[in-house]
Amino acid sequence: MLDILKASLKGVPIVKKGDYHYFVHPITDGVPELQPSLIEEITSYIAKNAETNVDKIVTIEAMGIHIGTALSLKTGIPMVIIRKRMYGLPGEIAVHQATGYSKGELYLNGIHKGDKVLIVDDVISTGGTMRATIEALKIAGAEIKDIFVVFSRGNGVEELMKMGYNARALIDVDVSEGKVIIKRSADE
Repeated sequence: MLDILKASLKGVPIVKKGDYHYFVHPITDGVPELQPSLIEEITSYIAKNAETNVDKIVTIEAMGIHIGTALSLKTGIPMVIIRKRMYGLPGEIAVHQATGYSKGELYLNGIHKGDKVLIVDDVISTGGTMRATIEALKIAGAEIKDIFVVFSRGNGVEELMKMGYNARALIDVDVSEGKVIIKRSADE
C-alpha cells in the first residue's frame, strides 16, 4: 500500500548539516517536486489507520502543512498549524523546540481546552519538535488522540510511545553509505 512512498526514497540526495546526514525528499523538503499520487497514498493510509474521531488535525510549519491540508480535505476535519512566527493573538502558546539540526520557538493558536487532536508531520528523528508540539497542546488543554508521521529516523517515535502516546510512522528509515535505508514500513 505504501509502494509510491517506498519508491520515492530511491536515489534521494543526502546533504550534511553539521554532523547530521539529512535526506532531501518531496515530503520533507518539497523538492524536487511533490507528486499528487504520493500525497494521496500517504493521506489515504493515515485516514484509514489514524484515530479520526477528533476535533482538529494539528500539524507543524512548514513541511507538515501539505500532509495536514490533504488529510483535512480528505476527512473534513479542520486543521491547525503550529507556526514558527508569533502573532500575539489572545491565548497564543509559545514553546521552545530543538531538533538534531535547529532550535527555535513554535506558536500555537486555535486549540481550546477539551479539543481532541490528531497530530501529523513529515518526519521525526530526535522528537524535539514533537515534544514541543505536545507541550503546547497540553498547555492548551487538548487531548492528543493519535500521532502520525511519514518518516521516523532515530528513536523519536519510541520516546513518544514511552511517554504514553499512540505514535506511528509510515516508514522507519536510516541514512547509510549515502542512501536512505528502509528499516520498516507500516504496511508490512
